[in-house]
Amino acid sequence: MKNWRTSCIQKDNYLRIYAALAALVLAVSLLNLCLGAEKVPPAEVLRALTGGGSGTTAFRIVRYVRLPRLCACLLAGGALAASGAIIQGVLSNALAAPSTIGVNAGAGLTVALCCAIAPTAVKLVPLAAMAGAFLGVMTVLLIARRTGASKITLVLAGVAVSSIFSAGIDAVVTFVPEALNGYSDFRIGGFSGVSMARLLPALWPALLSFVLSLSLHNEMDVLLLGREQAQSLGLPAERLRIVLLGLAAVLAGSAVSVGGLVGFVGLIVPHIMRRLVGEESGPLLVSSVLGGAALLGGCDLLGRMLFAPYEIPVGIVMALAGGPFFIWLLQRRGRLHD
Repeated sequence: MKNWRTSCIQKDNYLRIYAALAALVLAVSLLNLCLGAEKVPPAEVLRALTGGGSGTTAFRIVRYVRLPRLCACLLAGGALAASGAIIQGVLSNALAAPSTIGVNAGAGLTVALCCAIAPTAVKLVPLAAMAGAFLGVMTVLLIARRTGASKITLVLAGVAVSSIFSAGIDAVVTFVPEALNGYSDFRIGGFSGVSMARLLPALWPALLSFVLSLSLHNEMDVLLLGREQAQSLGLPAERLRIVLLGLAAVLAGSAVSVGGLVGFVGLIVPHIMRRLVGEESGPLLVSSVLGGAALLGGCDLLGRMLFAPYEIPVGIVMALAGGPFFIWLLQRRGRLHD
């Protein structure tokens, strides 16, 4: 009876946290649609979203500029945060994230190659990004195992692989300058000029990967016990680890294909959400998606409004926030191991 009551209390707490995060996402979304170089009243935003006033300036701004950009922010933020939560759990490394272990850079390289080889094949970009993200995480994992699979080795291997992949991106753009239109936004991370045509091919793989990851949350909890413990309980730990990393790569690749190489979302958000919901994988994944969407949407709004009418790419805003957070995390872990 006591365990049942405890479980009910936990579920109620999770629901309250989900509701608060969902309300935050809605508030950020409304602000993104209303604010900008041209302010649009909430009533006009609602009218445009429901199909009214199709000939007005407000309708064109909301439907063709701000709505696709907002959807891209929410998708990229939620996907990167979920990817980070999966990677950190599977690798048992709080410093691991799509931007720190070569996942984002691997996706960026394959996107650059795809744009150089087949510039008109827009639907291939998300697939290329996912393949590159998976290549990045598998390469880092292999190097870490060969050189000693410590947690700091994994991060250092990620830094090295990211540098190599970034050099590859620079080489592609040098030889084929038109490969990435708006290359600086892609490299830094930004959502200016994004369209629904570019967004939709990345939406369904990300959604499917999240659902599959959520269905494996119990297995992820067992993996947290360690490989030997998981295998003793009959779980195929190595195979499951590769499957989960593949799902994380699809999520990160989907985000990169629409928003470029946005960093730190997958590092910051899971840490914050663990303080709210704990280590259990299911609630952590759900809260990370909502938190990541709210964070990236808020940072994009901040980048647009801070020095309006000039715009700061969201990747710069995230770097300014994520860099100090990463340093703090390193210092905290150093003190814990002293």
